[in-house]
Amino acid sequence: MKSPRYWLATVLLLVAMPAMALDYRSVTEPAVLYDAPSLKGKPLFVIARQTPVEVVVALEGWSKVRDASGGLAWIEKRLLGERRTVQVTAARAQVRTAASAEAPLAFEAERDVVLELTDPLPVNGWARVRHRDGQSGFVRAEQVWGL
Repeated sequence: MKSPRYWLATVLLLVAMPAMALDYRSVTEPAVLYDAPSLKGKPLFVIARQTPVEVVVALEGWSKVRDASGGLAWIEKRLLGERRTVQVTAARAQVRTAASAEAPLAFEAERDVVLELTDPLPVNGWARVRHRDGQSGFVRAEQVWGL
């Protein structure tokens, strides 16, 4: 039988888990993802430059990352940058001129398009983004991955 301290520690851990910040990064150049934290690991696929990933585990020189599809793989840590991007997960994300569904449409982005996150903190469910061609605006947080 587990002690009351064990159960208290378990409950406190579960309560604290949502408070932990997710660590999102962007890939700085096309990179090979591996099944293990080593260049001797099996290469899985190449990930495109600027693709957002979530760092799940960090070891010396390597990071285990999750992509928008939920896949896990290892990447050399040096290939991850601080610049944040998000990936469109909706069929067509509507990017507005202001953080409001009533604001004029700035542009639309197709699924899997990568947008630069220009403000790291979403406001009221909206994220400020910029397309590589220079267009910018606000997208609903539920239409992108990487926040």
